[in-house]
Amino acid sequence: MKTKYLLSVAAVALVSSFGVAQAQEDCPRGTLDDRYCDRNGDLLADAPTDPAEWVNPDTLIFAFTPVEDPAVYKSAWSDFLDHMEEVTGKDIVFFPVQSNAAQIEAMRSGRLHIAGFNTGSNPLAVNCAGFNPFTIMAALDGSFGYEMEILTYPGSGIESVGDIKGGVLAFTSPTSNSGFKAPSAILKGDFDMLPDRDFEPAFSGKHDNSIMGVANKDYPAASIANSVLHRMVSRGVVNAEDVISIYKSQTFPTTGYGTAHNLDPELAAKIRDAFFSFDWEGTTLQEEFGKSNEGQFLEMTYQEFWDVIRKIDTANGVSYACE
Repeated sequence: MKTKYLLSVAAVALVSSFGVAQAQEDCPRGTLDDRYCDRNGDLLADAPTDPAEWVNPDTLIFAFTPVEDPAVYKSAWSDFLDHMEEVTGKDIVFFPVQSNAAQIEAMRSGRLHIAGFNTGSNPLAVNCAGFNPFTIMAALDGSFGYEMEILTYPGSGIESVGDIKGGVLAFTSPTSNSGFKAPSAILKGDFDMLPDRDFEPAFSGKHDNSIMGVANKDYPAASIANSVLHRMVSRGVVNAEDVISIYKSQTFPTTGYGTAHNLDPELAAKIRDAFFSFDWEGTTLQEEFGKSNEGQFLEMTYQEFWDVIRKIDTANGVSYACE
């Protein structure tokens, strides 16, 4: 009897192991959270295979990455959201998120349907919240992106990156590419500089806080996205002569826009069409984002456009584990 029992246990274990392997084969996911599948290998969460799990609410929630005070962007997006209402036949509500983490959690919990996540948050939103990005803003000539710059103020005594040693460098938030991830990798790889060992890190929360912090001499230096700086200068929020750039990175993709993975495919297609059919001319979106030379939505793939960002995450030892 004992021998038969052991054989039965082994058989159950074999069947169980086969079941797990079969499930993994049916639902490959790569670095995605366990709740998602990626059967086509595009690194994004697939829509549920069961139509009963598709989401098609009467009101859609849209949120833009909190690079500055959300109130600035509620009016900037108003014409675009009116257009999306016409295309989708849905009510659209602008959700003023206060942090990248709150924005990711809102989509993960099903409270956010359409979003623009900042560059550094895209991989986390994709892997932990089922975000499906498909477009970015670009100039009319097709060029796109921004650079990370390290700013200081006139008379700070800082003339090069090495001069930051022994002082304070302001970041924005740990999920920001230009506000933390890229400068961390660059400072470590190119300058052999580490936080706490070579300089004191500070976190301002947002790019506008860091930029104004340097301009007002609250921070001796800060890493920021220059697209935000350009818009702030154009609005007269900060004077260009109040800050000095001591480092400029390669060009990175800017905010990625897309939808939650579990929207009804017909609705998701209408939302996609709303982005690509929007006429920017004379709109509130053009008025604001034209300040950073953006004037159209450019189709893109996360797999290709975010390759450099995933490599930066790897260099920083970032994991996409979801809590």
